[in-house]
Order: sequence, then structure tokens, then C-alpha cells
Amino acid sequence: MKDAASLASPAAYADAVATAVQAAAAYYADGTTPLGDDEYDALVRAIESYEAVHPDQVLPDSPTGKVAGGAAGGDVPHSVPMLSLENVFSAEELESWAAGLERRLGRPVDGWCVEPKLDGLAVAARYRSGRLQQLITRGDGLAGEDISHAANAVLGLPQQLAEPLDVELRGEVLLTQDQFDRANEVRTAHGATPFANPRNGAAGTLRAKDRPYRIELTFFAYGAVGLDDLAHTALLERLAELGANTAATTAAHPQHCATVEKAQQRVDEIAALRAALPFGIDGVVIKADSAADQQQAGSGSRAPRWAIARKLPAQYKVTRLLDVEWNVGRTGIIAPRAVLEPVLIDGVTVTYATLHNPADITRRGLLIGDQVFVYRAGDVIPRVEAPLVDQRTGDEKPIAFPDACPRCGDAIDASEQRWRCVRGRSCQAVASIRYAASRDQLDIEGLGGTRAVQLVDADLVADVADLFTLTREQLLGLDRMGETSTDNLLGAIEVARNAPLHRVFCALGVRGTGRTMSRRIAAHFGSMAAIRAADADTLADVDGIGAEKAKVIVAELADLAPVLDKLIALNVGTAVAEPAAAGQDADGAASPLAGEAVVVTGSMTGLLAALSRNEMNELIERAGGKASSAVSKRTTLLVAGDKAGSKRIKAEDLGVRILSPEDFADLVASYLV
Repeated sequence: MKDAASLASPAAYADAVATAVQAAAAYYADGTTPLGDDEYDALVRAIESYEAVHPDQVLPDSPTGKVAGGAAGGDVPHSVPMLSLENVFSAEELESWAAGLERRLGRPVDGWCVEPKLDGLAVAARYRSGRLQQLITRGDGLAGEDISHAANAVLGLPQQLAEPLDVELRGEVLLTQDQFDRANEVRTAHGATPFANPRNGAAGTLRAKDRPYRIELTFFAYGAVGLDDLAHTALLERLAELGANTAATTAAHPQHCATVEKAQQRVDEIAALRAALPFGIDGVVIKADSAADQQQAGSGSRAPRWAIARKLPAQYKVTRLLDVEWNVGRTGIIAPRAVLEPVLIDGVTVTYATLHNPADITRRGLLIGDQVFVYRAGDVIPRVEAPLVDQRTGDEKPIAFPDACPRCGDAIDASEQRWRCVRGRSCQAVASIRYAASRDQLDIEGLGGTRAVQLVDADLVADVADLFTLTREQLLGLDRMGETSTDNLLGAIEVARNAPLHRVFCALGVRGTGRTMSRRIAAHFGSMAAIRAADADTLADVDGIGAEKAKVIVAELADLAPVLDKLIALNVGTAVAEPAAAGQDADGAASPLAGEAVVVTGSMTGLLAALSRNEMNELIERAGGKASSAVSKRTTLLVAGDKAGSKRIKAEDLGVRILSPEDFADLVASYLV
């Protein structure tokens, strides 16, 4: 791909134009372009820079100044041109654009509307007397394709408006993440290849006819022809009144901002929400809100002069799949990991990505050497979505699946989607011991990776229970274990023997549980013996488990039965702790967090500064609440420290009560011991 610095000749410019045209054609057809958004944007900017210096050399096919890069079209004329948006890529460029618009108007803009730039397919929906008559793609802005056959599968696009109007709604059709996942399940069940990404899926679904299956999509309205003289925020409210879905129903809802500084602040807020949104966005749109401002500014041949898209770094990139590694986890799960040609995604260089399980590899039809879409959102682990089949050269090779455990060489249990070594935890005894001894579990100081390897290699320890049988003589027999370090380690192990039940249970690494669920299980059953005897029905009664997860946990407990029996015999985690009555502490007083679903975000200060996030969760549950990591409609309280970010924004949107760390510490003061 060419960048601005490399377009030093007419030949380089022509090559860049050809590349951009090819990429745009693929993108607007079905989303299978070999270029990511960042690469395409950089290429077009390089072409624009070259053309600015060499206006006499502009090629007719150049994508500059054209809707959809000149790649799309159709045979249904639009009543009013359906334009694209110009882009800016920084706060400075946004400020410069806004200043230019105000110079054009000769006065300040009467406020801005800031809304998410949805990553889907732009459409126009024509209504006559309030009934949907035709659905059309944007195409080249002057004419588009008739996709009315797909309208019944588009949620949020009403067949009948709330009023009998003649109007044309304009908006974006996309696949939410849930719809995308479901679509790929349906497609693979019918022998079709999975969609590479949600945009690819939306484009392909809207154009497909006579499929033997149905894929649902979602419509978000953002404009209309026939509802003139309304400010943009008022127009969005009017569209919602008519029954159309808008982004007002989301955490990234459109917002009126009085100044460009406030608009930039809202841009940052929406960008921070990006990873948590249930659909993809590739930027934020800033529009002059006033209808008078819009009319005076007017439009060019490609884009309105009163609106701009502030592009965000791409979350999808294309790179090459170099290899697949097979790693064995502490419970014996054999997990494939993609080794990638390094690629920069959202400011992070990605070299590895998850492939979930062998069935996922087969379902996606991946080959070594494939060009693949890689997705990363915020802190989410990067994942490989799908190969670009039309980019294959013939040199690609099948992925080799292991026929024996890559760690120990024993057999593989492939009866479930997630393969597992038949030796289970014993295959990864070192990893299991390190996990059990870590700070958030038993917190055994002095038992790090090197010491765990020594203990396992010397056949002194095969599981966590064996730690509590170690003797002074055994430890002194190990290399680099003197009397002081031996006594210190034995002292730490003795402290761990009396650790709370939930920490001992969590140290076992039971699939289907974690730190929060371990606390709930321990509180529900009260003793290790009671947990050992639990069946699926009694486990299902624990809040947050349910019938399906209970089956997994019961199977795990059966597998761990010898370890549990040893722990009970060794008096580790056996103290019986009678749970307090619901909503009460151990003394019968009302718990300060009874009935509260609490999320903690940001950096804690004051009395809470010394607590780890796990210790914060323990504090919440001791005080009668339920700790969670994500803000949702069930959340009732957010503890927001410094740099709270997107979770605070979402909590504010949902009307969740928000406390500072200091106020929260006062609320649970009696539990801060």
C-alpha cells in the first residue's frame, strides 16, 4: 500500500488509485476489502495530497470527491442525493473544521449534535401514508439498489409509522454483535462460510435473496427527507416518535453540545464507550444542530458542509495467519492461539489472537498463510474472525490439529468443543500450584514459579492439597532452600491452612467459577464438606449459577474429589461459616449493601486505596452486596474513583447511584477491618 510520502511519481499515484478503487469496490459490495479502515483512509489522503500538487494529473477513477469512493451504484434514483461525510482524524482537525464552518456562516454555530458513526450500510426507507414502500442502498449517492426484499428482517425499521406520512427515513443497517454471532451460527449450520465481520455480514445479508434461513439486522435512523426545518436533535426525537429506532436508545446517544469544546468532550465519551457498545462504530459524527445553519452551509457534491466524521482508530485489521500454537491451561484445556504477522490495532501491536477451540477453526475454514480479519476492542483479547478467501494464492496450508496432548503427550478428550488432556489438572500441575498460591487465592509468599517447578519435579506436590503435607526435611532437600526460606515458606503455608473457605475453594480453579462465584458458593454451603457433597440441583440454587453451569461445576467437583477429600482430612478450608440471613450481617443488623449490585471502577483513594480489586469485591459481599465487573440495568451502585471512564458514563445514562471511594468507605466502615 502507498502512503503520502511514497506517491512521488505518476506511476505511484496511478497504483494508489487502482488500489483504492479495488478496496472501495470490495468494501461497498460485501465488506471483504483487504484494507482496513485506517489503511484505506491513509491511502485516500495520500491521493488527495498528490492531486492537490498535481491537479492536471487527476485520474477519472480517483476516489476523491465521490460518494462511496465512486465504487457503488444502483438503478433506483434518490429523491435527494444521499451523501457521504468528510473525515477528520484528531481533535485539532475537528476544531479547525468547526472554525472554518463558522467563518463560512459569518457567525458562531448555534450548537452541535454529536452522535456515534455506526459501522453498517446506509439506506433510505420510503414511506407512503406511513407504510413502508421501498428500501434502497445509498449506492453512489444519486442512485442505489432496491433491497426491499430484506426489510422484514430489519429490526427497528417499522413497516408502519405511527402517523400516515409521506417521508423517507435515512439511517444505517447493521448487525449487532449478538446478531453477528447468531448469523455465523446459522450460516455454518447451513454449510455457508462465516461472515468476516459485522459490516461484511450486513452488506451480504441485505443483498442476498432466496436464502433458506433468516438473519436479523438492526436499523438506526439518523435523518429524513420530508421532515424539514427541524434541528437535528429535534429530528431524531421526531423519528423515534414515528416508531423508528435511533441511537438515543444506546449509551452512545446523540447529545446537543453548546460549544465545540463540549462537542469534543462528547466525542471522547463516545470513544470511551466503544468497546462496551453492542454494535460497531468507526467514529463519531458532529453536526451543526440548527436547521438554519445547515441550510446556510449547504452541501458539496460528496458531503454536507455542516457535518463531519471524527474517525476513530480501526478495531478490525487484516494481517496474515503465520501459525497456530496449542497451549495447555491449568485445568488441562488445550487452547489454540493464532500467531499473526504483527499488526497495529487501536494503538496496540497485535501478534497473537484467540481461536477459541478446534471447532471454531474448522467452522471458519482457516488455513496457515491466510489473510485474516483480526478484531480488537479496548481491553478485549484480540480474536481472528475469518479468512479473506478471495485473497488466497494457493500456497496456504491446513492447520495441523494435535493428536496427543502437546504438554505431556497423553491422550486428548475431544468429546466437547473445548479439547482437554485426559490427565486434566495433573497435566499442568505447576500452573495449578502457582495459581493456588497467588495473592488473590491462598497468598503463599515464597511459592513462585521456580519453587513450584521444584516441588512438582521432586514429586513432592501433585495438587494444592499436597502443599499442606510438606515437611521441613523435604524442603531442606531442595536446591537453594536454606533454613530461613524453608521456615518462611512453611509459615506461609500454615497461614494459608486457615484461609477463608472461599479462598481455598477459589484456589482449586474450578471451571465455571471465579473469585466472585467462589465467595457465593462458600457463603451458600458454609463448609468444604457441604460443597463436596453438593449436587447439580443444590448448586443451581446459588445466585448466578443456574442449571447449565451447575452441571459443569458438579463434573469438576467429581474430578477434584480426591483433592477435596485430602483438604478436608488436612483441615484446610474446613471451618464452618454459617451464612448470615439475607440482608443482615453476622450480628443480625441490616447489611449496608443489602440488595445492592455494585460495580467498582477507576483508581480507589483514601481507605480503599490499599485494597486490590479482589479485596474490594470481598468487602462488597461481606457488606451484603453483589460485586460485578460490568455496568448494566441490574447495577444499583457504582463506586467511581479517578479515571472512571466509560463505566461512569454508562452508569449516569442508566441513572445508577454513584459514590466516591470516600463516601463508599463511610457506608461500609464497619466492614473495613
